[in-house]
Amino acid sequence: MSYKKAFMELMVQSNVLTFGEFTLKSGRVAPYFVNTGNYKTGMQAAKLGEFYADCIMEHGLQHVDALFGPAYKGIPLSVATAIALYNKYGVEVNYCFNRKEAKDHGEGGTLVGYQLKDGDKVLIIEDVVTAGTAMAETVPMLKALAKVEITGLVISVDRMERGKNDCSAVQEIQKLYGIPTYPIVTTREIIDTLHGVQVGGKVVIDDAMKEKMEQYLAMYGV
Repeated sequence: MSYKKAFMELMVQSNVLTFGEFTLKSGRVAPYFVNTGNYKTGMQAAKLGEFYADCIMEHGLQHVDALFGPAYKGIPLSVATAIALYNKYGVEVNYCFNRKEAKDHGEGGTLVGYQLKDGDKVLIIEDVVTAGTAMAETVPMLKALAKVEITGLVISVDRMERGKNDCSAVQEIQKLYGIPTYPIVTTREIIDTLHGVQVGGKVVIDDAMKEKMEQYLAMYGV
């Protein structure tokens, strides 16, 4: 079983990837929804870190000075990924994350964990990118802390949807910041892999759901 398929099954079993009818922030009505806030157990966090680590190793992204997890969802993701890289692959890498508000006492500062310095290579660990809003905050913040090179962005799912323009959020990030994005899975892979397949004793993407997802991609996809 590929790590991608195992990751999809984890999402379904953790009620992170659900199917039905969902009104998104954009106003679009989607037949599926990804809510990474539903991860809540140690087992889920451990497996999630492994899948991020698998993706990083597959694309040769492990040669960095630090993993950065944007607050808040990126915090446990960056920590779990750093642990998984060490435990599964013997790769030791620093991790850090930001405070929403800079600390004005004690050691102070914005970052928790590894303190970035000029010349560092940084890999950003995030959940799902639906708009470029988070990156519009994250990239300038990192660049202000030190002269770092952001080598990439690793996310769980690429929804492959158009944003405000004719390109997806992932394409917009590449265009604006020159940062490549590496999803563990894409919506297309989810459709192709889970169609007609039982997860937890139930087929989650039957013919009717596949048709709805295909129609949604045809209408809003890139």
